[in-house]
Amino acid sequence: MNVLFIGDIVGREAAEWVVGCLPKLRQKHNVDLTIANAENIAVSAASPFNGFGMSVDLVEMLFACGVDVITSGNHAWDGPDVEQVHAHPRVLRPFNLPQGRPGKGLITIQVAGESVTIVNVADKNAIPDALPLEQVWAQLDLPGTVIVDFHGESAMQKHVLACALDGKVAAVLGTHTHEPTMFLHLSPVGTALVCDVGMTGPLGGVQGISPAFFHDVFHGADPAGLPPYMLATGPLTLGAVLLRITEGKTREIHRLE
Repeated sequence: MNVLFIGDIVGREAAEWVVGCLPKLRQKHNVDLTIANAENIAVSAASPFNGFGMSVDLVEMLFACGVDVITSGNHAWDGPDVEQVHAHPRVLRPFNLPQGRPGKGLITIQVAGESVTIVNVADKNAIPDALPLEQVWAQLDLPGTVIVDFHGESAMQKHVLACALDGKVAAVLGTHTHEPTMFLHLSPVGTALVCDVGMTGPLGGVQGISPAFFHDVFHGADPAGLPPYMLATGPLTLGAVLLRITEGKTREIHRLE
């Protein structure tokens, strides 16, 4: 089974870019399953939302082009269509949260005749009220091959989770920082780890956002009085990894550019 994971898509233009290139990527790499973190797709230069988030039209556009499951993180409940987005059966948000947040944290689907469970988690740096993973992980029913999107800032916590689940999950794939990490780890028993897959979005700013806002805040401006975030204007970049998984174990992991 070949699994393509696309990291943090930022903005409508990047989402449309994924729509244009994903069918070719799936064909070229014989992809069986595509997962994309899309919590930032709703921000755009024309109509930015404070907090980014997802919209129904963009979510449906990604599914139509070949994305199978969408994951998210701290911006899961921003954007214009929160209830409708999280009503979609293949949209996830971090599961390790107190009750009351819309959405669900995991899904099991059939891929090439096999059960695959995708789990979305977060750390407290990303979502302050996130529950410790060790308190809730044992409660989960995780059939088949297990792939984890770990949305958080701490590389150490991602390493710890991958070590704790070594041999029990196929991959722990980091999102949230938007900065791709160099090393692609693969344990002898088949658990892959990348601390951050990286951003799919515009370069030349701060996590895909124009640097002007952050420049003004650094020099003492009140954030509440500034215009909304605008997208960066640099070239688009792809943050993505490709995994070859057999019998619930990752055998290879590569970056796509």
